[in-house]
Amino acid sequence: MATFIGDYICRVDLKGRVILPAAFKKHMPAAAMDKFVVRKDIFEQCLVLYPMDEWERQNEIIRSRINPYKKEHSQFLRGFYRGTAEVVLDAQNRILIPRRLLDIAGIDNEVVLAGQDGKIEAWSRNRYDEQSGEAEDFAALAEKILGHPNET
Repeated sequence: MATFIGDYICRVDLKGRVILPAAFKKHMPAAAMDKFVVRKDIFEQCLVLYPMDEWERQNEIIRSRINPYKKEHSQFLRGFYRGTAEVVLDAQNRILIPRRLLDIAGIDNEVVLAGQDGKIEAWSRNRYDEQSGEAEDFAALAEKILGHPNET
Protein backbone atom coordinates (compact mmCIF):
# COMPACT_ATOMS: atom_id res chain seq x y z
CA MET A 1 0.00 0.00 0.00
CA ALA A 2 1.22 3.49 -0.85
CA THR A 3 1.83 6.14 1.80
CA PHE A 4 1.34 9.62 0.37
CA ILE A 5 2.71 12.51 2.42
CA GLY A 6 2.93 16.23 1.82
CA ASP A 7 0.69 18.77 0.17
CA TYR A 8 1.22 20.36 -3.22
CA ILE A 9 -0.44 23.26 -4.97
CA CYS A 10 -1.13 22.23 -8.55
CA ARG A 11 -2.69 23.87 -11.58
CA VAL A 12 -5.87 22.58 -13.16
CA ASP A 13 -5.98 23.13 -16.91
CA LEU A 14 -9.13 24.01 -18.85
CA LYS A 15 -9.90 20.34 -19.47
CA GLY A 16 -9.65 19.47 -15.76
CA ARG A 17 -6.23 17.82 -15.94
CA VAL A 18 -3.83 17.93 -13.00
CA ILE A 19 -0.21 16.80 -12.98
CA LEU A 20 0.37 14.28 -10.20
CA PRO A 21 3.38 15.47 -8.15
CA ALA A 22 6.48 13.33 -8.64
CA ALA A 23 6.61 12.67 -4.88
CA PHE A 24 3.21 10.96 -5.10
CA LYS A 25 4.01 9.14 -8.34
CA LYS A 26 7.09 7.47 -6.85
CA HIS A 27 4.94 5.99 -4.06
CA MET A 28 2.39 4.47 -6.43
CA PRO A 29 2.37 0.70 -6.06
CA ALA A 30 2.71 -1.35 -9.24
CA ALA A 31 -0.61 -3.01 -8.44
CA ALA A 32 -2.37 0.36 -8.87
CA MET A 33 -1.41 0.41 -12.57
CA ASP A 34 -1.49 4.25 -12.57
CA LYS A 35 -5.25 4.21 -11.97
CA PHE A 36 -7.25 5.97 -9.29
CA VAL A 37 -10.85 6.12 -8.25
CA VAL A 38 -11.92 9.64 -7.39
CA ARG A 39 -14.99 10.49 -5.34
CA LYS A 40 -16.42 13.21 -3.14
CA ASP A 41 -15.26 12.90 0.46
CA ILE A 42 -17.91 11.79 2.95
CA PHE A 43 -17.19 14.48 5.56
CA GLU A 44 -15.44 17.39 3.80
CA GLN A 45 -15.97 19.39 0.64
CA CYS A 46 -13.02 17.87 -1.14
CA LEU A 47 -12.30 14.93 -3.43
CA VAL A 48 -10.44 11.76 -2.54
CA LEU A 49 -8.22 9.89 -4.97
CA TYR A 50 -7.71 6.24 -4.13
CA PRO A 51 -5.04 4.18 -5.93
CA MET A 52 -6.71 0.98 -7.14
CA ASP A 53 -5.26 -1.20 -4.37
CA GLU A 54 -6.54 1.18 -1.68
CA TRP A 55 -9.93 1.42 -3.43
CA GLU A 56 -10.17 -2.38 -3.33
CA ARG A 57 -9.25 -2.33 0.37
CA GLN A 58 -12.01 0.21 1.04
CA ASN A 59 -14.47 -1.98 -0.86
CA GLU A 60 -13.50 -5.00 1.23
CA ILE A 61 -14.22 -3.01 4.40
CA ILE A 62 -17.63 -2.03 3.02
CA ARG A 63 -18.46 -5.55 1.84
CA SER A 64 -17.63 -6.94 5.28
CA ARG A 65 -20.15 -4.61 6.94
CA ILE A 66 -22.96 -4.30 4.40
CA ASN A 67 -26.08 -6.38 3.93
CA PRO A 68 -27.50 -5.41 0.51
CA TYR A 69 -30.91 -6.62 1.65
CA LYS A 70 -31.21 -3.84 4.23
CA LYS A 71 -32.61 -0.57 2.93
CA GLU A 72 -30.23 1.63 4.92
CA HIS A 73 -27.28 -0.34 3.63
CA SER A 74 -28.49 0.03 0.05
CA GLN A 75 -28.88 3.77 0.57
CA PHE A 76 -25.34 3.94 1.93
CA LEU A 77 -23.95 2.05 -1.06
CA ARG A 78 -25.80 4.35 -3.46
CA GLY A 79 -24.41 7.42 -1.70
CA PHE A 80 -20.89 6.03 -1.44
CA TYR A 81 -20.61 5.14 -5.13
CA ARG A 82 -22.52 8.19 -6.44
CA GLY A 83 -20.27 10.36 -8.56
CA THR A 84 -17.23 8.09 -8.46
CA ALA A 85 -14.99 8.00 -11.49
CA GLU A 86 -11.97 5.97 -12.53
CA VAL A 87 -9.10 8.14 -13.72
CA VAL A 88 -5.81 7.09 -15.29
CA LEU A 89 -2.44 8.83 -15.39
CA ASP A 90 -1.56 9.77 -18.95
CA ALA A 91 1.95 9.80 -20.44
CA GLN A 92 2.58 13.25 -18.89
CA ASN A 93 1.51 12.06 -15.40
CA ARG A 94 -1.77 14.00 -15.60
CA ILE A 95 -5.12 12.87 -14.32
CA LEU A 96 -8.33 14.12 -15.87
CA ILE A 97 -10.80 14.84 -13.08
CA PRO A 98 -14.39 15.07 -14.31
CA ARG A 99 -15.70 18.64 -14.27
CA ARG A 100 -18.77 17.64 -12.21
CA LEU A 101 -16.48 16.49 -9.39
CA LEU A 102 -14.28 19.58 -9.59
CA ASP A 103 -17.44 21.69 -9.31
CA ILE A 104 -18.70 19.74 -6.29
CA ALA A 105 -15.41 20.42 -4.48
CA GLY A 106 -15.28 24.06 -5.64
CA ILE A 107 -11.97 23.48 -7.44
CA ASP A 108 -11.19 25.86 -10.27
CA ASN A 109 -7.69 26.68 -11.53
CA GLU A 110 -5.71 25.60 -8.44
CA VAL A 111 -5.97 22.44 -6.42
CA VAL A 112 -4.11 21.30 -3.33
CA LEU A 113 -3.23 17.62 -3.49
CA ALA A 114 -2.68 16.48 0.08
CA GLY A 115 -1.35 13.06 0.95
CA GLN A 116 -3.26 11.26 3.65
CA ASP A 117 -1.61 7.88 4.12
CA GLY A 118 -3.07 5.58 1.43
CA LYS A 119 -5.09 8.23 -0.39
CA ILE A 120 -4.78 11.74 -1.76
CA GLU A 121 -7.23 14.52 -0.99
CA ALA A 122 -7.92 17.18 -3.64
CA TRP A 123 -8.98 20.53 -2.21
CA SER A 124 -9.85 23.95 -3.52
CA ARG A 125 -6.86 26.01 -2.42
CA ASN A 126 -9.06 28.46 -0.50
CA ARG A 127 -10.92 25.69 1.36
CA TYR A 128 -7.69 23.93 2.21
CA ASP A 129 -6.23 27.10 3.66
CA GLU A 130 -9.45 27.76 5.64
CA GLN A 131 -9.74 24.28 7.11
CA SER A 132 -6.12 24.04 8.21
CA GLY A 133 -7.11 25.73 11.51
CA GLU A 134 -4.99 26.94 14.34
CA ALA A 135 -2.05 24.99 15.73
CA GLU A 136 -3.74 24.94 19.15
CA ASP A 137 -6.86 23.32 17.63
CA PHE A 138 -4.75 20.59 16.07
CA ALA A 139 -2.81 20.07 19.30
CA ALA A 140 -6.07 19.66 21.22
CA LEU A 141 -7.37 17.20 18.64
CA ALA A 142 -4.11 15.22 18.75
CA GLU A 143 -4.31 15.03 22.53
CA LYS A 144 -7.96 13.95 22.40
CA ILE A 145 -7.35 11.19 19.84
CA LEU A 146 -3.82 10.04 20.70
CA GLY A 147 -3.14 11.35 24.20
CA HIS A 148 -5.06 8.63 25.99
CA PRO A 149 -4.36 5.39 24.09
CA ASN A 150 -6.65 3.24 26.25
CA GLU A 151 -9.69 5.48 25.73
CA THR A 152 -11.75 6.09 22.60
